[in-house]
Amino acid sequence: MKKALVAGAGGFIGGHLVKRLKSEGFWVRGIDIKEHEFSSLPADEFLVGDLRDPQVVREAVSGIQDVYQLAADMGGAGYLFTGEHDADVMHNSAMINLNVLESGVQAGVQRFFYSSSACIYPEYNQLDPDNPKCSEDSVYPAAPDSEYGWEKLFSERLYTAYMRNYGVAVRIGRFHNIFGPEGTWRGGREKSPAALCRKVAEASESGEIEIWSDGKQTRSFLYIDECIEAVRRLMESDFTGPVNIGSEEMVTINRLAEMIMEIAGKKLSIRHIPGPLGVRGRNSDNRLIRERLNWAPSQPLQQGLRETYAWIAAQVQRLGTASEAQPLLQTTSAGRS
Repeated sequence: MKKALVAGAGGFIGGHLVKRLKSEGFWVRGIDIKEHEFSSLPADEFLVGDLRDPQVVREAVSGIQDVYQLAADMGGAGYLFTGEHDADVMHNSAMINLNVLESGVQAGVQRFFYSSSACIYPEYNQLDPDNPKCSEDSVYPAAPDSEYGWEKLFSERLYTAYMRNYGVAVRIGRFHNIFGPEGTWRGGREKSPAALCRKVAEASESGEIEIWSDGKQTRSFLYIDECIEAVRRLMESDFTGPVNIGSEEMVTINRLAEMIMEIAGKKLSIRHIPGPLGVRGRNSDNRLIRERLNWAPSQPLQQGLRETYAWIAAQVQRLGTASEAQPLLQTTSAGRS
């Protein structure tokens, strides 16, 4: 039985990946700085430990053939684009990747999957919200819009350097806004689909929600099940990447909010307020992944939003509104995905 390690298994994507690997017959060890908040994972082993600590990583990679490295210090725009967390984001994530690669090679790990991000793409190619350029070959000259993106780009090069020098197999996927149930939905680190689902669920029938900036910034969003399928295809292929893993169904943030309102059956007003924006437009370019892996998303955005809204609305109902719920502690997440 092949043994796999999911680093960042206590996070959103990592938790879903553990379930998929177990369903395929893998022996799975998960590791994170915390246990999964929303799900009891079927991992054969789950280690709670800090991946910035080399000794913790040496224990985690022992006896493992495949490593899925999803652990990072990250969050949504409210966490990544204020500038307040830049040093922690770069330091924590770089330390994790350095440790995982060095200890993994020494332990005889055969293959690494590294979860990179669309945030590595140059800001100058994403100024027009209607025509962003995010093809894999457009990354240089490099100019990511955040320190998070710079660290991801550094780590892509780190993984490929280890592949060249030590002969390990590496697969790199650039995630574009993955969303779905069992992900962070409050506390400041949530991504826009989860934040908007929460706001709509908490709003009264004729209330209003807030959106940062004018809401005309564009993004595409990929449902979690689609993401995991693409990751598994990439890992089992002979293609290193980097390759985009995302959707080409681009929407404005205003339209995203409207879609969630339609699902909820609420007609709410939108109030635009100042806030961190990121790039003006971003959309996955899926030409390469279609060509090399014969993969494309199988469902429209609305279907994934319906599943996500139902889950978040249930959380809101269970815990009450954010103002009534106990505030979350804002701590460093060195193992979060």
